[in-house]
Amino acid sequence: MLTFLKQLGSPPRFFRVSGPLSRWLAVVAVALGVPGLWLALAGTPTDAQQGEVYRIIYLHVPAAWMSMLLYSVATGYALLFWIWRSPVSAVMMRALLPTGAWMTLVALVTGSLWGKPTWGTYWVWDARLTSMLILLFLYFGVIALGNAITSMPVSMVVAMVGAAVRLTDAP
Repeated sequence: MLTFLKQLGSPPRFFRVSGPLSRWLAVVAVALGVPGLWLALAGTPTDAQQGEVYRIIYLHVPAAWMSMLLYSVATGYALLFWIWRSPVSAVMMRALLPTGAWMTLVALVTGSLWGKPTWGTYWVWDARLTSMLILLFLYFGVIALGNAITSMPVSMVVAMVGAAVRLTDAP
């Protein structure tokens, strides 16, 4: 398995494997995502305590999980780049960061929209909300550093330090 992963570090081999695979995965994602989103937003009954506002949780929770997962995967790619100097790892890390930032922003916005009718305010300085805001700033910092400095290892170090900080303040 390790030799297969090392071989995927070669860009020609990576693109030969990932090209057809990404098309099939896109079809599967749409085929499962559209009915799942419809069932979550229209097919579930109204909650007895929260009413209709609870449906936003079906978007909020996956976005929050994806934001944290994508940062972890980007950090894993940064480690792979440091270990094997694989150019594919550097490209994958940089490709994951904007998507993770969007997921974090979606999680913060949907959490605020859920919080207003539930808590009476859009924002409370709760540890979970604050750590997601810190994660958004980490995303922005690593993206900005990667765009400002052409040296890829610098932004990868920041990504790894951010992951360490994120692990220490995780609720």
